[in-house]
Amino acid sequence: MSWTKVMEKEALANGERKVVKVGERKILILNHQGKLYGVDNACPHWKLPLKKGKVTEDCALVCPWHKSAFDLGTGDVKDWTPFPPVVGKLMGKITPEKALPTFPTRVQDGSIWVDLA
Repeated sequence: MSWTKVMEKEALANGERKVVKVGERKILILNHQGKLYGVDNACPHWKLPLKKGKVTEDCALVCPWHKSAFDLGTGDVKDWTPFPPVVGKLMGKITPEKALPTFPTRVQDGSIWVDLA
């Protein structure tokens, strides 16, 4: 495991989210219903940022760009919304269904840590 301290726990209240850079990765840290989640801040479709995506009551993160939904705990696809064929032809090949990378998080000594391994 490769745990990295990313912020102080009090810097992320319930319902808040922040993007942190760890090495070359941008990780979205969310505090949803009192539980911490760490996910890649880039949607698997076209690598667009997820920070402004809606979080549902059942802990899914909905991409603000194309409305696909990913389980915050596992990254599994809950709902995949491909682009219309016209957009796909204009902007490149449509990405096949792909899970969102997730990262274990923990609180230790008053800080939030993320495991990148």
